[in-house]
Amino acid sequence: MDFDVVIVGSGLAGLSVALRLPASCRIALICKRTLDESASNYAQGGIAAVLDPVDSIEQHVADTMRAGAGLCEENVTRFIVENGAEAIDWLIGQGVPFSRDESSAIGFHLTREGGHSERRIIHAADATGHAVQVTLEEKLRASSHISIFENHSAVDLITSDRLGSDVHPVRCHGLYVLDEKAGEVRTFSARHTVLATGGAGKVYLYTTNPDTASGDGIAMAWRAGCRVGNMEFIQFHPTCLYHPWAKSFLISEAVRGEGGQLKLPPEAGTDAGKRFMEWHDSRGELASRDIVAKAIDFEMKKRGLDHVNLDITHQSPGFLKSHFPTIYARCLELGIDITRQPIPVVPAAHYTCGGIITDMRGKTDLDGLYAVGEAACTGLHGANRLASNSLLECLVLGRMAAADIVKQKDTPLVALPAWDESQVSNPNEEVVISHNWDELRRFMWDYVGIVRTTKRLERAQRRIKLLREEIDEYYANFIVSNNLLELRNLVEVASLIVQSALSRNESRGLHYSQDFPETHPKAYPSILTPQKRKRPLLN
Repeated sequence: MDFDVVIVGSGLAGLSVALRLPASCRIALICKRTLDESASNYAQGGIAAVLDPVDSIEQHVADTMRAGAGLCEENVTRFIVENGAEAIDWLIGQGVPFSRDESSAIGFHLTREGGHSERRIIHAADATGHAVQVTLEEKLRASSHISIFENHSAVDLITSDRLGSDVHPVRCHGLYVLDEKAGEVRTFSARHTVLATGGAGKVYLYTTNPDTASGDGIAMAWRAGCRVGNMEFIQFHPTCLYHPWAKSFLISEAVRGEGGQLKLPPEAGTDAGKRFMEWHDSRGELASRDIVAKAIDFEMKKRGLDHVNLDITHQSPGFLKSHFPTIYARCLELGIDITRQPIPVVPAAHYTCGGIITDMRGKTDLDGLYAVGEAACTGLHGANRLASNSLLECLVLGRMAAADIVKQKDTPLVALPAWDESQVSNPNEEVVISHNWDELRRFMWDYVGIVRTTKRLERAQRRIKLLREEIDEYYANFIVSNNLLELRNLVEVASLIVQSALSRNESRGLHYSQDFPETHPKAYPSILTPQKRKRPLLN
């Protein structure tokens, strides 16, 4: 399986790179599930970009830097914001049906979300990600130079040092991939490999992320020798629908942007029905996500609540049905009429602000290896992602990565060894995987959640060490499966999150420690560098 470029991940980051590359490139797109199963597909809010004349690049940069709590790289932030309009024009040119508003200066409706000083979120009703994904997927499937491999899970990267070469710098030559339907591991050789695998929300018990978000790219890059940064900054979406039959359904930031009010539920006693956000921040419901999530978490723990309410019943039924058709329909299916009733909500793990360290071309520490989107740490998000900046980053840096790959077109392909299963057998204790999976996600939720303490982090670290030993032993002795691969990657990512959190002796952005509540006057990123691996890549 020889290709010019192998892209792992089918969200907006991966699709952007694929569609920006020329037709002369032979491209493989690896999808863990189907092409449409990605976090991008479920993104409701929209894409932040300076499009309205009343807005400015300076305001968008300032809003991003403020949300990032001193850790945003200003040159990266400015570059991405400055290229926002071009990215939106490209999507419009591809046929993405953004919501129109003929009365506006640009002909499109712009909404506002928490942390933004202006209306700058272009959207397709409340299902922007789906509209973008469907449009680009159609373009992708029509491209004869792009081969799509659905139900294929990445196993590990193949690098020159792991093949026994002492040539420096170390280079990535491709990767091993599990073909789940065939039940065999295939070897993909590539001049360039792009990790667009998304975040790691599944490391937590409650998440808005799809089931595929198991930190695969971050874990593989770390094992291959890449640095990672800012992994302690896990963004919890403040408003995930609280209902026993609802799984990972988030209530868009735009609901608060359009006047939704957070209120205490009847279980709060004498305070029932009261708005509480103004007790925590002067911006009220329009404060940034970290502040809103922390406030909800505080009120729930203080009063023993299992949720709070998000009330937007003061808006007309027609407004709600036209602006939030997906949310309206899903809530109604569950017996909640948002035109007459408040929406029960809780915070849930939503976005991984850290990741594989890259430059503005998506290049990692390994030659031939790129990372784009949520898997990457570019310096845009800092200590807290500003709402709707993530899809913008996918678009702008996806284009930059594609342009850089084109410049390296003469890179040779290398013959790679096949995956070796001669020393392993079929698993006979699948219960080990399910038990370890459940234990990991529960203690990460309890010990490494919105509010942290050193004691809880140390407890999590001890449990991760024990789990890693069990998982490594299992991986070394049995044929790989998707569940095993995800568990192996999740425990790696959990370890990186805890290490980073323990190294930050302050509270900043999304990392709040009860032992270190103050914020240092100067901000520094948390950068972890892997030790050279001693064990070989092959099983």
